[in-house]
Amino acid sequence: MITDLYSAVLTNIAIFFGVVFALSIILKRNDIVDVAWGLGFVVIGSTLIYTQEGSLRYILLFGLILTWGMRLAMHILFRLINKKGKEDFRYAQWREEWGSFVYVRSFFQIYVLQALLMLVISSPLVIVIQDNSSEITLIHAIGGFVALIGLTFEALGDYQLSRFKSKKENKGKLMTTGLWSLTRHPNYFGEVTFWWGVFIFTLPSEFGGYAIVSALTITFLILGVSGIPMLEKKYEGNKDFEEYKKETNAFWPGL
Repeated sequence: MITDLYSAVLTNIAIFFGVVFALSIILKRNDIVDVAWGLGFVVIGSTLIYTQEGSLRYILLFGLILTWGMRLAMHILFRLINKKGKEDFRYAQWREEWGSFVYVRSFFQIYVLQALLMLVISSPLVIVIQDNSSEITLIHAIGGFVALIGLTFEALGDYQLSRFKSKKENKGKLMTTGLWSLTRHPNYFGEVTFWWGVFIFTLPSEFGGYAIVSALTITFLILGVSGIPMLEKKYEGNKDFEEYKKETNAFWPGL
């Protein structure tokens, strides 16, 4: 049963990222995959609820992930529009480094990789869709509450940064107020917190414990690979950023 569900999810992810890859070739920019990231989970959740009879537990979980995915996709879409045609610095750098192999390496190192990661991270949806019970327990409530805290933290952090960057007088300056005075990456803290909340929500389900791979994967990516390390490397040598680092935690919020 669960293998059939994963097969259906994998098929839909493959089709989805195939379309996104084709669109990236037409637009000549790979950063649209960041918009597709949140939307991909919406596609997975919609596919599962279409093929299976979702319980109240699944509807609540999908509601959380739907809200998270759509907000993230819209936020990144507006950010790309404001760049006025400029590709995100990470993808622009890779495009230059990869040269004539840009399409082959983009396909495997960006789109195939993200499709596989999405398959792993979407495991809570696959696990909860099999629940026959609609009973909502205290653990579900705790998980939902933690996820909402993470979602709020992420959304508010992104909003504050967008407002800051929209003002001409702040061009070239660092955002160090609001949530950004508590942690250098409130949006990443919110993202990780959200997925740990999703994991907690999944625990009462059969095989729920296996969903920890989802939260662990997100945490590893953000803390050790493509999140904080890659972004902070961009600011290496910046005097203002070095002072900011001394006063503000990288991840955990704190005074």
